Amino acid sequence: MSVVFQKAKQVRVFQNVAGQIEDAILEQKYIPGNKLPPEREMTEMLGVSRGTLREALRALEQKGLIEIKLGSGGGAVVKSLGTDQISQSLGLLIRHQKVSLDHLAEFREGVEGNVAGLAAIRSGKADIRQLNKLLDEAKNYLDEGSSKWEEFVQVDEKMHIALSRIAQNPIYMSVLRMVHDNIHRYYVTFLPKEEAVLKKNYQDLCGIVKAVEQGQANEARSLAMHHVRRFHRYMKNGQQKQ
Repeated sequence: MSVVFQKAKQVRVFQNVAGQIEDAILEQKYIPGNKLPPEREMTEMLGVSRGTLREALRALEQKGLIEIKLGSGGGAVVKSLGTDQISQSLGLLIRHQKVSLDHLAEFREGVEGNVAGLAAIRSGKADIRQLNKLLDEAKNYLDEGSSKWEEFVQVDEKMHIALSRIAQNPIYMSVLRMVHDNIHRYYVTFLPKEEAVLKKNYQDLCGIVKAVEQGQANEARSLAMHHVRRFHRYMKNGQQKQ
């Protein structure tokens, strides 16, 4: 495969270089697994130094478009496009509590609502069986009281991930998996470890699953949004008490 790059513009040269290579990848002139041309060949085509080229390649690697392999058989290899890089960055923000509770709730309210609505439209019998199985699991932990707070919350997180899978939108799946993989620190820090809170959570989940099972998209969306708002209030109260 022969891709001809143009002489780079002299303003922000490495960005111009990175942009040309990125365009070639997005236009599938290079597909996942392909190696970019050797450094010497690319520097000649682009009319830039090796340092400038390497800076451009590092920028593309940070975006998750390429992987730079070292050694005699190494080089810049095109990666499959995915959401992992975005998820990792957002995950770090949430994990280290660099996102406020208000921002997190504002984001989750819309996303979780849309996911529940789509799940109500797209769910099948096997999906409903899975959701009811999770409800049974949550009920067992609820019956044992607040001593099973941790286990109950983990089932709640599984429920949200299951709904995102049922919604059949890979972006929602990736983003919500990232959120629920990292939001646990907020729960541990701010959510009251009280049986009454678990009961309210369980009631919310039962309502959402029932709406999904009955194909009531608007009801499922409304209940999921209300669920996020309720637990945002719980955590805000917990934060204010600290």
